[in-house]
Amino acid sequence: MDRANENPPAVSDGLVRGAHWGLVAFIAGFGAYHLMNLVLTAVLTGRFTGFDDAEEMPDLGPLLLLAFVPNLMLGLAPVLAARRWGSFRELGVLPRLRDIKVGLACGGFALLAGYLANLMLLPVFGTDLESGNPLAGLAQGVGDNPLWLALAALIVVLVAPLTEEVLLRGALWAGLAAHRIPQWAVLALTAAVFAQLHGEPSRTLALFVQGLAIGAARLISGRTGSSVVAHAANNLPPALLLLGAS
Repeated sequence: MDRANENPPAVSDGLVRGAHWGLVAFIAGFGAYHLMNLVLTAVLTGRFTGFDDAEEMPDLGPLLLLAFVPNLMLGLAPVLAARRWGSFRELGVLPRLRDIKVGLACGGFALLAGYLANLMLLPVFGTDLESGNPLAGLAQGVGDNPLWLALAALIVVLVAPLTEEVLLRGALWAGLAAHRIPQWAVLALTAAVFAQLHGEPSRTLALFVQGLAIGAARLISGRTGSSVVAHAANNLPPALLLLGAS
């Protein structure tokens, strides 16, 4: 395990109104994410209904970018908070060679753990578990347009893991560790938030298990970059399967 985890910074370092800046960044990013989702829902509700012919439907591809705006809030808050009150070194986002190795191993384990968990839950939830592919919902709106599907895959495999991990295994992890929360508890808490963030009740258990595996990369290496790699590796096979099927 990285020695940085064995000697966390003093609790007094980087405090904002009594809390570590990472916790403040997490609350801000998490809140902004849900607020932006509410705003987009209110603005877009009813805008794409009432079309008699599928050919009359507007191209929904550009909505991919708009749909990703809430996700950007997850990563923006930690970056701004680190710049204002903390340090980018605490986030440890840029992966090193060891981070890549650890991340790929944990990402592979996350895939296996998620598959086994979904397999056990299949008799309970049935076809509801089809939402396991992170691109499925986006693909329904863009049809078989390879450009938009490729953009969706790029977002899910590269950008979403970065923003989510900067918030969870970056800011939240650093904030909890600074307040001397045990590492096993930090791992479990960040995995629970990871599962809740995706908003898929039928897959909560599977997402929690995958969150543990992805968080293990952060625990082993002591750096967020390894969990970014693990998250990207976890998202890559479903994206490739969807692109191959199109």
